[in-house]
Amino acid sequence: MARKIKNLEQSLKNMQGLSGQKSVSYSDLYMFSNVYLPAGFKIPKFEKYDRHGDLVAHLKRYCYQLRGTGENEELLMAYFGESLTGITFEWYTNQEFTHWNVWDDMARDFFHQFQYNMDIAPDRNSLSNLKKKTVESFREYAVKWREQPTRLKPLMDEIKMVTAFLQDQEVDYFQNMMSAMSKPFAEAIKIGEMVENSLKTSRILIHDAFKDTS
Repeated sequence: MARKIKNLEQSLKNMQGLSGQKSVSYSDLYMFSNVYLPAGFKIPKFEKYDRHGDLVAHLKRYCYQLRGTGENEELLMAYFGESLTGITFEWYTNQEFTHWNVWDDMARDFFHQFQYNMDIAPDRNSLSNLKKKTVESFREYAVKWREQPTRLKPLMDEIKMVTAFLQDQEVDYFQNMMSAMSKPFAEAIKIGEMVENSLKTSRILIHDAFKDTS
């Protein structure tokens, strides 16, 4: 009841406004002031959810990490923001907490808000469009690419995945990575890094040769 009254007061302040802005006082920013962690319990290092990935997996992981709090639903809601980042955290802080009486209320709203990310899972075309950026190393790009097939339905086996990965490479890489065919994805990354280093060396040699002739 105290939390509902506090949030009602906050809503009235927001409607009245302070020069059109929300209150930034500590008492108003601290949204669950009556919630405390059990004695001796340390807040885990949460993996941050940024709207990408499996929503249900994130909720399960979060609840598992706070299993030592005695299933206190208000506490679970209060600290959920610690597991969010970016637009998901902004969404959380902009909610009317009086609408959440139990954990299920909050979890349901969270799922419905970001469910679209699961509904638009990647397909083969989206994998092909995932190109290496100039600022990325080959390993960074390959790891990012590798994360996407885990969301494909049906799932790719390792051989099909490596084949698709090779087909998505630029000509310089594709021609020099054929030895990775039918090998584990980790081997494809190693071969790609060797090709990357070789291409860098070739470019340096060409650049130096051009300088000597100019």
